[in-house]
Amino acid sequence: MNELTMNLATNVKMPLYEQIYQYIKADIQCGKIPCGEKLPSTRALAKHLAVSRSTVELSYEQLLSEGYIESVPCRGFFVAQIEELHRIGPVGRRARAPEVKKEEYRYDFTPHGVDLKSFPYNVWRRLSKDILQDDKTELFRLGDSKGEYEFREAIAGYLYEARGVSLTPEQIIVGAGSDYMLMLLGIVLGTGIKIAFEDPAYKQAYRLMKHIGYETVPVPMDGNGMSVSALKGSGAQAAYVTPSHQYPTGIVMPVKRRMELLRWAEEGEGRYIIEDDYDSEFRYKGKPIPALKGYDRNEKVIYLGTFSKSIAPAIRLSYMALPEPLMEKYDRSSRFISSSVSKVDQHIVSRFIRDGHYERHLNKMRALYKGRHDALIDALKPLAAHCRISGEHAGVHLLINFHDGKTEAELIERAKDKGVLVYGLSDYRIGGSTGQEAKGKMQEATIVLGYAGLTEEQIKEAAEILVSCWT
Repeated sequence: MNELTMNLATNVKMPLYEQIYQYIKADIQCGKIPCGEKLPSTRALAKHLAVSRSTVELSYEQLLSEGYIESVPCRGFFVAQIEELHRIGPVGRRARAPEVKKEEYRYDFTPHGVDLKSFPYNVWRRLSKDILQDDKTELFRLGDSKGEYEFREAIAGYLYEARGVSLTPEQIIVGAGSDYMLMLLGIVLGTGIKIAFEDPAYKQAYRLMKHIGYETVPVPMDGNGMSVSALKGSGAQAAYVTPSHQYPTGIVMPVKRRMELLRWAEEGEGRYIIEDDYDSEFRYKGKPIPALKGYDRNEKVIYLGTFSKSIAPAIRLSYMALPEPLMEKYDRSSRFISSSVSKVDQHIVSRFIRDGHYERHLNKMRALYKGRHDALIDALKPLAAHCRISGEHAGVHLLINFHDGKTEAELIERAKDKGVLVYGLSDYRIGGSTGQEAKGKMQEATIVLGYAGLTEEQIKEAAEILVSCWT
């Protein structure tokens, strides 16, 4: 395909990159652009549509992250093979069933947002070119099932410097995303283990472990994180926690609670703590909090990390560090499972880290997200009489806890009516009442606001709308 013809509107709120993305996605869904079809290069399409190349790149990145297209090194972008796409795609001419349209909102405070406009395209392009410029046959052979040693070595170095975690490359396993790492961990742990989850929790991990056959149990939280006394009474052999910035409440687990958790793990044979350090890179007040794994002296902590938040979701690069006993078990029972990550991508990210680009990118993103974090808090000040803010100063989302009697559903609907999409904390609950609920604290309506995917100007505009409809 040499070009795509579309009419872009400049007098509407929807950005140009989103219009391009929506147009191509719709054509893929209805089969107008078939599987395997090559899309125009970003340069060619930008010239054809008379827009900037970065606008087209952003559209392609969104299509990549959702799986509609694939990027083939040195060849370009191609429409991906998606089975039974007709079930979710637009209705074709031959079947005039009612079409269900997705609601459109002017502003979306999703806590999963990432600023793709700030992705280091030029650096990434240069590193990709450097790695692929020679005929390196080895790059296209099946690599180490744990991941390339050079990449694991780079991860180990980064974790030691930035997170206070001392690991050998041999302890690290690389995989395509956090879901894959959890599924692999499920194989390593084996059956018959009950896993405790914080409540409220990161539901994707909870659902995944439950669906692959593990018995799961919700454990209530207090102001310091997972309640250790409740954990002891749960009968669990493993505990899944997010201590550096609890998802979604934003609680930073203090050292005392971390020591209590480690003590719980050490008191029982075969007990482990699964530490998900998903967004530890972003902290805006004080020094970074060392990882729980850094305090582990008895090989009780399984450490999970990812580059999805810090670089881009489409990178699909995550990693897991296993304690020595589980590493031996992995070598015996699971080493045969091939790596799910391209060697080329591993080499690119390895160079990205080693050459200092990752650190510079993180510094840039911290400054960018801090600006948005501060803008949101400042814009919400008129709500001070109705609510309080919590979970701030870290991560890319915060919570608004209302104490004026409004319900969560009421707050969400009021915002929707004004074109603003917000999220309720109840969406993240997995069990019954918690310890805090028993005290009446969790009866407050709580709204989760993510700010990474919005500009400061959009945040100010959206927050102004929220203030007007919530007061």
